[in-house]
Amino acid sequence: MIQNFPILAICGYSGAGKTTLIERVVSKLSERQLKVAVIKHDVHGIDIDRPGKDSHTFFQAGADVLLQGPREEFFRRHVSDERNQLSGALQLLATRYDLVIVEGHKTTPLPKVWLLGDKDEDVPGDLSNNLAVLPRNCDRLGMVLPIVENILSEQWQKIPVYGCVLIGGKSRRMGAPKHLLLKNNETWLAQTVELLRPATQKVVVAGTGELPESLTDLVRLIDVPDAEGPMAGLLAAMRWARQASWLVVACDLPALCAEAIDWLLSLRSPGLWAILPKLAGSAGIEPLFGYYDFRSRQILERQVAEGNFRLSEISLHPRVISPEVPSHLAHAWRNVNFPADLKSCDRTTSRGE
Repeated sequence: MIQNFPILAICGYSGAGKTTLIERVVSKLSERQLKVAVIKHDVHGIDIDRPGKDSHTFFQAGADVLLQGPREEFFRRHVSDERNQLSGALQLLATRYDLVIVEGHKTTPLPKVWLLGDKDEDVPGDLSNNLAVLPRNCDRLGMVLPIVENILSEQWQKIPVYGCVLIGGKSRRMGAPKHLLLKNNETWLAQTVELLRPATQKVVVAGTGELPESLTDLVRLIDVPDAEGPMAGLLAAMRWARQASWLVVACDLPALCAEAIDWLLSLRSPGLWAILPKLAGSAGIEPLFGYYDFRSRQILERQVAEGNFRLSEISLHPRVISPEVPSHLAHAWRNVNFPADLKSCDRTTSRGE
């Protein structure tokens, strides 16, 4: 996971200007609504808590402590294995941020830039993965930002995209399991899986219900017990593969097409945590044919903890977009609930509407 995640180390000897440059980079990225974390290592220890404070007493007693205040919080935890301290921190931050900047760690195999101080003439001989050497009298911000952009672009594209087909609704209105309905002698489920396979690295099925014999080799995920409806299936997938982003498709979209899948995936970019399209003339969004970046799991988990199982609620998050579906692709998002709708669906599909 970490080798696929956007990370940049800013290195240099004391007084080289690391803090100043990091502050300016963070400010620029925050203006673009990118969420950034900074890891700072201090060999002298953390001097933020104070003896005599309750939080310090709890920590000294052996507890990990979370301090909360208006619009901020601070988490202080014990580390049992200092050799893996950075790796553990990166694993934690990778699920919540668009970029992690590390101050220092010149020998750690991370992409990095080296800042020269006033008296520095050369870089250390053991420096690895160095992308640039920046003297003090240059436009450091102007030189670092393109490096950051390149890291964001390249690393973001390395995150695997998996496909998840949601099945298992009771289908009371249809009178039969919709994923097993036939179109051109093939089940809707099988057609959906075949459309997802070229666009994703792996396809799974989430939910209960019979699978066609041709698909019994697929990974089957059981809905998580602490959620309901489609949320339970999506979270089953996201908890099963926490390092993957997901293209989620309901099983009752018989007009699904490769062009619609390609359009949806083409909208991905760094900083977007979910893409839930909307149809022209509709006030709602379409969460059952959408894209969910792995970072969006934290939003969904928070909703579940609050007893909110509506997938559409995630559209309120600032890192989620709801673009309007092009008119010639709108049919791919139209689901079918009643037997009488099947003929209408077939006519629409045959006309390509």
